[in-house]
Amino acid sequence: MDIESFMIPCISKTLFGLECLGCGFQRALLLLVQGNYRAAFEMYPAIYSSLILIFFIGLHYIDTKRNYKSVLLTFVTITILFMIGGYYYKHFY
Repeated sequence: MDIESFMIPCISKTLFGLECLGCGFQRALLLLVQGNYRAAFEMYPAIYSSLILIFFIGLHYIDTKRNYKSVLLTFVTITILFMIGGYYYKHFY
């Protein structure tokens, strides 16, 4: 069974032929689950910061007594920088 056949296609790539900043996340997540940590980072450099961001978003909604806004802003910034850097590296190097 090919798990990649079940992945959601990128709308940007499908319609315009251009990868978006999130292209590669699903494949990197699959590599991460398989234990290929370096390959996951090479596939999508923002994989680790994205997962940490998703964790803190969940924590923000579960633990409403604490304020996670500064942590969320920090990880949003880090994730965006990794996304842009990875996109630039993938297309220009």
